[in-house]
Amino acid sequence: MKSYLAILFILLTGLCSAQQQAVNKFDAQGKRHGLWKGTYDDSGNLRYEGTFEHGRETGVFKFYENVKSAPVAATRDFSAGNGESYTVFFDEKSKKLSEGKEVNRLREGEWKFYYPGKNTIMSVELYSKGKLTGVRKVFFPSGSLAEEAQYKNGLRNGYYKKYTEKGILLEESVYKNGEMHGPASFYNGSGELESKGQYSNNIKTGVWKFYERGKLVKEEDVTNKKIELVRQRE
Repeated sequence: MKSYLAILFILLTGLCSAQQQAVNKFDAQGKRHGLWKGTYDDSGNLRYEGTFEHGRETGVFKFYENVKSAPVAATRDFSAGNGESYTVFFDEKSKKLSEGKEVNRLREGEWKFYYPGKNTIMSVELYSKGKLTGVRKVFFPSGSLAEEAQYKNGLRNGYYKKYTEKGILLEESVYKNGEMHGPASFYNGSGELESKGQYSNNIKTGVWKFYERGKLVKEEDVTNKKIELVRQRE
């Protein structure tokens, strides 16, 4: 009996040793190869796990928060084999927070973002080398469009539109390098025009017109500080 237990102990010890030796290994060229597991320095909690093929990530890598027995916080799928990864971020209940392609750890192409705790898209964004570039759309929880804007190099550049949940236009304006610059119009919840004018570097400029029930009631020269009531003029 003692001999049997001794043999069993040796076998189990050898198995554990073999498993440990199979993790975090390098090839002859000093490149990571095989299964790797990284841990947090302060706690020893698992930080990531995935497989390398002579220094190149392959398959699906899993990442974790610095909490014991934490659920997967993110995955990066390197199955494409070209260094790109399809990345998904999760909340603590394993619900998707965002997903899209990464190239050299930078967002590229279309990314989807979700309302916390729901499988409902909050926004769809386009990226180039990690910066917003193209049209960004924001949605209400119901799925209807809330905002739409053009971006370049991470800043608003081009048109911007804002809607009510029923699809009524509230604002349409133009941006340049992240600032309102150009014509802008604002509407009430019924879709009636309330005001319109020009912006220059985020500041109102020139003559602004104000409306009530679709009729022009006031003109204000914000540059020269002049106001004219159209009703009195009439």
